[in-house]
This record gives sequence, structure tokens and C-alpha cells, in this order.
Amino acid sequence: MQSYEFLLILAVILLSTKVFGLISERVHMPQVVGALLAGVVLGPSVLGLVEETDFLLKTSEIGVILLMFMAGLDTDLEELKKTGLASFVIALIGVVVPLIAGTGLYLVFFPDAGEPLHMLKALFIGVVLTATSVSITVETLREMGRLKGKVGTAILGAAIIDDIMGIIVLTLVSAMTDPTVQPIAVLGRIVAFFILVVIVGFVMYRLFRAITNEWSNHRRIAIYALSFCLILSFVAEHYFGIADITGAYFAGLILCNLLEAREYINKKVNILAYMFFSPVFFASMGIKTELDGMTGSLLIFSFALLAIAIITKIVGCGLGAKLMGFNWSDSLSIGLGMVSRGEVALIVAQKGAQVGLIDSSLFPPIVLVVIVTTLITPILLKLFMKSPGEGTPPSIRHDFI
Repeated sequence: MQSYEFLLILAVILLSTKVFGLISERVHMPQVVGALLAGVVLGPSVLGLVEETDFLLKTSEIGVILLMFMAGLDTDLEELKKTGLASFVIALIGVVVPLIAGTGLYLVFFPDAGEPLHMLKALFIGVVLTATSVSITVETLREMGRLKGKVGTAILGAAIIDDIMGIIVLTLVSAMTDPTVQPIAVLGRIVAFFILVVIVGFVMYRLFRAITNEWSNHRRIAIYALSFCLILSFVAEHYFGIADITGAYFAGLILCNLLEAREYINKKVNILAYMFFSPVFFASMGIKTELDGMTGSLLIFSFALLAIAIITKIVGCGLGAKLMGFNWSDSLSIGLGMVSRGEVALIVAQKGAQVGLIDSSLFPPIVLVVIVTTLITPILLKLFMKSPGEGTPPSIRHDFI
């Protein structure tokens, strides 16, 4: 006899993530923190009301795909043109430093015991730390009136490039989980996929632009766009062995210059994600977090990982900004603005768990990093970043704005 318990589970997840999200918002915390805590409370660590099932796994995977698709749609290519080389250097160093430090930290705490994937697991912890989520930073800068300034523009541009670099690193490391596959073959698949993205992107952008120009009422375009996202996600995973979220991100990136149509697509997809799939994803990450297995050494690792996560972004991105001519104050502000990991780190961790590169015991440290970095980023920005009119205007050697 078919069980309908999944309907009750979904109702509990949707209600609890919303209630906890509203409580988080009341105490000036992002709603994603409340959604994560809801999953922890519902999961085996506290109440044990919800267990991870195949249905929840697949539903949360769709949530991840929608989040990455919207991230691609939200990408402002004009910002990249404005910030140019400076944002690239900031993002590059801001990816390399956490990658190396995170990998090294894992190797120190978890010595090689002859496990075939040991080095890849260490690398994946570094990959998680490369992630940047600037949604909280954007709101903070907007409140301070600094979003459209040189620092705000540099942070936004660097975050976009950071996401693209992180996706490439994630794809490379994930594709090497099969020990029989040669690195050259992995790189070949990645290059082939990006060639496909360029060709498909050229064709699909022109097709979508023709559709939006021809029809004033283009409600159906959201369905076409979502179908395109799902197809490219499938092609990436099935034919190239590349994470499906990579396909979703680039599907959004291809359509991000459609202007009015982009806003409409984003609005419709956001409703779908907000109402159903995203809450399930965030709750499922909390459900994965089993606090019962937190030993003393794992607790020490958690705080060490948190310290590394904060310091490496400040140092890496701040150093990149300084090299590109920002003064020390603005370099520090840029580094602080890139600290928040948010949902991006959760998405990377989810993909790591799927390919066997992140053990369930490491979810508590990752969730801790996500929550704390998301909470402290706006506080640090307000403490160390000057509002407009305070002090002297930022001086930059290169006029890239």
C-alpha cells in the first residue's frame, strides 16, 4: 500500500523553515540561517521527526539547480566590464588562498590512512571554502550607500568571477572521483563542455531574444527557460560527467542579458524555488547535520575551519585589492565583503556528498562556517567600512570603473 507520509513531511518542512526564517529575520539574521536550524531541529540531532529519503534528495537537488540558475540570471555582465582586471585578480587570489588553506587544514586533522580519495576529499574542503555569497553584503552596502561605489562594484564583480572559478574547480575535482579516469580526459571533457556552452549559448540567446521581441506577452518564456536549464543540467551531468549545477549556472548566464525577459524569468523561477524547492534544500542540509557525532577533535576542526574561512577571504581578496591599487581601508572592506559563504557553500557541500567527497561527519563544521560567516559579514562591514563622506575618497591607480 502506498504511503502518503511524504505529504506530511513536506508540510512540516515548509512550515518550520518559514517559522524559523521569520524568527531569524526578527533578530536581524538572514532567513537561510533559520531554515538551516529548522532542518537541524527536525533531523536526527534533535527531534528525529524527518529522515533523509530519496524523495527529499531529489527535491533538494532540484532546489540546488534552481538556485544556481537564478544565480546565473542575476549575473550582471556589465559589472564585469566595469571592474575588469581588478575583480579578476581579487577573485583569483580569493579562490586560491582558501583552496590551499582548506586543503592543508584537512590533511593536518585527517592524516592519510591509505584511502584512495583522501587527497580529493582534502581538496574538496578547500573547494567549499572558495565559495562566496554576497547577497548579505549587497544589502549591507545598500544600507550604507556604498553599493554603487568603487568598493561595492569591485565586490560584486569579484563575486561573479569567484562563482565562475569556483564552478570550474568544483567540476574539475568532482570529475576526478573515478580513479580509472585520467586527468587529461577530465580536462578534455571540461573543455568540450565549455565549447558546447559557447555554441549553445550563442544559438539559445538569439532564439530567446527573437521570442521576446516577437511576442509582447511572453509568459510562456519562463517555461522555455526552465526547460533549457534542466536540459543543460542533464547534459552536463550525463554526457560530460560535470556537476548538474554547472549546467544550471551557465544556462542562467546565457540568458542574463535578456533584460526585461530576464526579470520575468527570474521572478517566476524564484516563486517556484521560494515556495517549495529551496526550503526543502536548506532543511535537508540541516537534516544531514548530525550533531551526535561531534567529537572533541571534530569540534576543534570546526573552529579551525571557521577561522580559516574568515581569514583566508579577508587576506586573499584584500591582498588582491591592494595589488590592484586600492588603499588599505578599501582593501580590508573588499576582503570583509567576500567572507560570507551562505547558500553557495551549502550547494558545493551537497555536491561533494553526492560524489562521496564529503563525509556526513563534516556537515556540522560546514554548517557552522555558513551560519557564522553569514552573520558576521554585515557586522564587520559596518564596523570597518566608512560610510560615504567619511574620510578621503578611495584612491585607485587604475580607473577601471
